[in-house]
Amino acid sequence: MIHADDAYVRDVLLHGQFGLERESLRLTQDGRFSHAPHPFPGDENIVRDFSENQTEINTTTHRSIDDAVRELTDVDRRLKAELARLPEPEVLWPFSNPPVIRGEYDIPIAQFYGTLQPKTAYREYLSEKYGRFLMTYSGVHVNFSFSEELLARDRKVGGIYDPARHKNRLYLDLAKNLLEYGWILTAVTAASPLLDRSFYDPAHPGETIFSGMASCRCSELGYWNDFVPSLDYSGLEEYGKSILRYVEEGWLYQPAELYYPIRLKSYGQNDVRALMAKGISHIELRMFDLNPFTESGVDERDVRFAHLLMVYLSCIEAVRMNKLDQIRAAANFKKAAHYDLSIVKYVTPSGRSVPMEEAALSVVESMQEFYRDFPDEIRELLRFEAQKLRDPTQRLAYAVREQFGEDFFGKGLAYAKERQNSDVRIIRCQQP
Repeated sequence: MIHADDAYVRDVLLHGQFGLERESLRLTQDGRFSHAPHPFPGDENIVRDFSENQTEINTTTHRSIDDAVRELTDVDRRLKAELARLPEPEVLWPFSNPPVIRGEYDIPIAQFYGTLQPKTAYREYLSEKYGRFLMTYSGVHVNFSFSEELLARDRKVGGIYDPARHKNRLYLDLAKNLLEYGWILTAVTAASPLLDRSFYDPAHPGETIFSGMASCRCSELGYWNDFVPSLDYSGLEEYGKSILRYVEEGWLYQPAELYYPIRLKSYGQNDVRALMAKGISHIELRMFDLNPFTESGVDERDVRFAHLLMVYLSCIEAVRMNKLDQIRAAANFKKAAHYDLSIVKYVTPSGRSVPMEEAALSVVESMQEFYRDFPDEIRELLRFEAQKLRDPTQRLAYAVREQFGEDFFGKGLAYAKERQNSDVRIIRCQQP
């Protein structure tokens, strides 16, 4: 763990690098899934996820969260302006849960050609195994890496002489601690309590369903593997082999099919063998719902909270994470996605059950103590997140249900158009 009690280390404790990914669905003006080809070929910032109409914005890496969110916002504005200029204008759906779905084949698989054709083959495999409806969930991924200066200072204080081993161990331990406590990020960012009935019954489109979840995609209604993986965190090679074992035994088509809320990655493609060879460069958090009330789809404060949580968890003892612990941790993540956190329980490593709200507040209180000597803005941010846990009406899922609960599709589409028109006006004002 990081030597946070040493002033030399603590002075750069919050230094790091950040990148964001955000998925969204393209719709026609009447709210149907777009079946037009991806309109941004060759754009490295705007790519496709599962569907041809599921755009994904990838930012570059930044030293500040402000800059990462600013780039995400700028690309989002450009994307919407381009969609508005298409011969048949389109809009972006601002929610994690999809709008009306008119059947399985209303969801077009992303088409790749030539040397990239295996990407389409992989998506066809996912379609057969999981069905296409689940693939329409969209979210935000937060990528984080420790600064090299922080790592160097920590090695110096700790008398550590192997940089690669030190870095890999820090990330492996952080991944374990996030499995134990990272569900709190689901609890404070969940924003998808509503579904269109067509998600379950395409014969009845346009009817709004309250799912009972605050985040459908992170709950048991979401996109999970058919098994709970048991990964080996004892070392990087062991970690990689434990993932590859599921591929070799036929549980997974490829390592990317491991749908876990936390991923350890090396720069480049999500390739476990490259990870084992080159080492861990960053960690990816995959549990953020789209925030429909922000222009970028993510609240800066939530990303800052995730950063503070990761740093805090890197400065405490690593938890054990055996097979049973990993099963328990996965269950805790799914329970944190429920709408009413007062009636679901966090199960501790000792097997004790604690209300989710109480457990989450306990984590925030520990963070407040850890950051007691840091600037006021950090303490204010922790109070902001704690208030969401104390008062359910402050959570995003509550606001989404209040504003769109009577007509998720109709009001959601009107809202999407309003947002797009606003962003297009901003783009025009910025042009010389």
